[in-house]
Amino acid sequence: MTSIVDFTTRSGAIDGLIVVTMKQVTDDRGTVRELFRRSTFDDAAVALGRIEQINLTETCERGAVRGMHGEAMTKLVTVAHGRALGMYVDARRESSTFGVVDEVHLEPGMQVLVPSGVANGFQALTPGTQYAYCFDREWSPAMPGIAFNPLDPVVAGRWPLEFDAADPKYLSTKDRGALAFAVVCQ
Repeated sequence: MTSIVDFTTRSGAIDGLIVVTMKQVTDDRGTVRELFRRSTFDDAAVALGRIEQINLTETCERGAVRGMHGEAMTKLVTVAHGRALGMYVDARRESSTFGVVDEVHLEPGMQVLVPSGVANGFQALTPGTQYAYCFDREWSPAMPGIAFNPLDPVVAGRWPLEFDAADPKYLSTKDRGALAFAVVCQ
């Protein structure tokens, strides 16, 4: 028997953040997911520029946290394998939702369109979580944007799994050393 899940979108709590359910066709062999089809995004009026770079991270440890980063690019993020809690914070001072935090439980078949200037990060809820990022600009270490500490009070109490922040398997030295949200968004 074949089952089909249609492409749908819903708005998140942050202006411009869109949660996407991919079109998925499942039969006795497994599931095919449409990761991206330009015409479907265009028909749904989801504004995503031309994809310029795609990264896939694998996070080995359950509970590990990556982020919070808000570069000057739009991102389409998804989980290819496993599950994660995606965390998003509007760091755009001019935005009507500045400072708003949104969480999305991600599993294969779900995507989030993250507008430029919205910080994103995630916590792996399963070992071996694979998280894919599609960017509308090529990443560069010199590109404008912000990064803040994922232990900052604006998000710290929201991570569902406890983790050892001093252990680099759970939080990178760079993320642990990032400044507070209020400092980087002055």
